[in-house]
Parts: sequence; structure tokens; C-alpha cells
Amino acid sequence: MHPVWALLIGLAVGIVIGVVVMVGVRRATRQEVIPQLDPLASPVVVPAEVAAVVGVLHAAAMVVGPHDEVRCANQAAVQSSLVRATRIHNAELLELVREVREGQELRVADLQVPLGRGQATVHYAVRVAPLSADLLLALAEDRTAERRLDEVRRDFVANVSHELKTPIGAISLLAEAVQGAADDPEAVQRFGARMGKESARLAEMVQQIIELSRLQSIDPLARADLVNLDDLFAGVVDRVRVDAEAGQVSLRIAGEAGLEVYGDAGQLSTAVGNLVENAVLYSDPGAKVAISAHRVAEPPGRDGEDEQDRYVEISVSDSGIGIAPEERQRIFERFYRVDFARSRANGGTGLGLAIVKHVVAAHGGTIEVWSQLGEGSTFTIRIPEQGVTDEADEGFAGQEETG
Repeated sequence: MHPVWALLIGLAVGIVIGVVVMVGVRRATRQEVIPQLDPLASPVVVPAEVAAVVGVLHAAAMVVGPHDEVRCANQAAVQSSLVRATRIHNAELLELVREVREGQELRVADLQVPLGRGQATVHYAVRVAPLSADLLLALAEDRTAERRLDEVRRDFVANVSHELKTPIGAISLLAEAVQGAADDPEAVQRFGARMGKESARLAEMVQQIIELSRLQSIDPLARADLVNLDDLFAGVVDRVRVDAEAGQVSLRIAGEAGLEVYGDAGQLSTAVGNLVENAVLYSDPGAKVAISAHRVAEPPGRDGEDEQDRYVEISVSDSGIGIAPEERQRIFERFYRVDFARSRANGGTGLGLAIVKHVVAAHGGTIEVWSQLGEGSTFTIRIPEQGVTDEADEGFAGQEETG
């Protein structure tokens, strides 16, 4: 064969072989990159009515498809820690969904979902029910606040039960002592006086428990009104004047005059009164207790705002026994007493500062305490000044000028 023809035939065969190899490679490559079937591309469709209902539910709600995919979810579900993109993020919820799909029956469960190290745990009441052979509806209601409230109530009831036993037991023992000392008039008089003190303390404790329960059921800002602090301070001083004179403690009103805040006058009077009563109670003869009020303003520019945030600070200062550093974190706990012996002797219940803290928080404020052993304490309430008008601003400026 002529060499030229041999070269052409070899070239043609090479081209054919090359084409065959390229086609094989392309087919193999195409098979490798074919993606897995997307579950959301399946023909299962969420009915429009179901999607509309899910969107308006307050609880976290989601419709789950046959491949555990989340096909429809409301805003609460998206913001929860249960769903990530189109997948159920919580293993317990996912297991519950699969059990319902298999049994086609409603299931109910309580889930505790930790948010992370150092963060709180969220409690969900979960219900999962079948909508069809392919779709399930999962509802998760956040019950964290209710759980915490139940815990607070249980602790409160336990504390109340424990605290009431002491005066009741004391009265019972004193009654037996009186009966046994019927022939000793001096002993009867002594035991009778102690019974009177325990009865008074018991009555005060019951009254403060009722007061705390009542305060927890009322929103003071829902019926807020202007409260004149001059009148409030005058009423508080008049209320504690007798105890102050008996303890040889002097009372003084200082600070700026004519200040007003929005809130509930009765609750604010109770809060300030409790602070002043505590200051008198924990002061030695010759001590001084001062009540003062000042208007303060945060510097502008925070959070991109140009206006100043205005507050009124109410301070109650004393030169009494002071509070140890390790005690300051607990003084606002219910039934906690800094000086157990003195509280018992003077009828303290340990509820006064708990009431103060609740009233301040309900008014959108904060409370801080400074104290030094042997030098005294200062409690400072800071309440947002709401509803400030031009007239109020002019009056404040004029007041500063007149001093």
C-alpha cells in the first residue's frame, strides 16, 4: 500500500477512536455531577389555606413534607431554634415528626432546647399532627415565661409557708407560757407583750404578701398620671415620723423641688416609704436619713438618637449600719434579711425591698445601692421621665435659676 494511503487510514482510525473516548468521558462525567433529587422539587404542594393559617399563628408553626423538609413556616418558627433553612434543627422534634408520619396519629411533647453555654433554656410545648399522607403540621409554643412564673410562684409559696411558721409558732409557745404563768402577773405581762409583737409582725407580713400579690397584677403605666415628688416625700416622712422619733433618727428632704414623674402615686409612695422605713430601722440613735430627687439626662448620640434621655433619680440615704458586700446581691430577694436579729426585734419581714424592686421595674426604672459597713447606705431609684412638654422644660430651667 502506498505510504500516503496508509497515513490517511491511520489518521482516520485515530480520529474515530478519539471521538469514542471523548463521548465516554463526557457520559461518565455527566453521571458524576448529576445532583440528588431536591425534596422541595417533589410534586407535594401545601394547600393555600393551610399556608395562610400557618402564617397567622402566634406559636411557631411549620408544615413538614415526606422527606422531613420544612415546606412552609411562619416567622416565629424561622426565628426559633427549631428550624434552620428547610430542615428541622432539633433532633427530638425531628424524631417526633417521624413517629407521627409512621403512626399517622397526633403526638404531644415538651421540649427543652438549650440556646448555648451560659444562655437560658427555652421550653416548648409541641404538637405534631398529620395533614395528609405526605404533609405534617408541627406547632411549638414557647412556654418559657410560664415555666419561670410557675417556679417563682412555687418558691414564693414555699417561702411564705416557711416564714409564717416562725411567728405562728412563737405565738403558740407564748400562749402556753402565759397559761403556765397564770399565777405570776409579771411573767404574764412580759409574755403578753411579746405575743403582741409577734402578732403585729405576722399581720405586717400578711399585709405585705397581699400588697406584693396586688402589685404583680397591676400595670402602673396603664393608668399613669403625673406624680408630684414633693407631695410624695411629705407623705412618706409623715408616715414614718413616729418610728423615726422613737429611734432618735432625723429625717430630711433635699434635692430639687417641684419634680414630677409619670406613674402610680400609690405604688411609688409604697416603694419610697419602704426604703425610708428600712433606713430608719437599720439606723442607730442620732443617725440621719435623707430623701432627695434630681433630674438627670443621658448624653445624646446613643443608638443614633440626637435627643437626651431624661430621668428622675430618687435617693434615700442613711448613716446607719451599712450592708456587707456579699449581702448586696441578695437584699432584693423575698424574705431575705441583712441583719436577722435586728429585723426580728423590729418586726422586719424581708418583703420591703422585694416590693421596691417590683414597683421600680414596673415603672421602667432601675434601682442601685451603695453601702459601706459602719457608714450607711444609699438606694437610688432611676425612673424615665415620660411625657415631657415645653412647659415642663421651662419650669425646670426656671427652677434652677431660682435655686
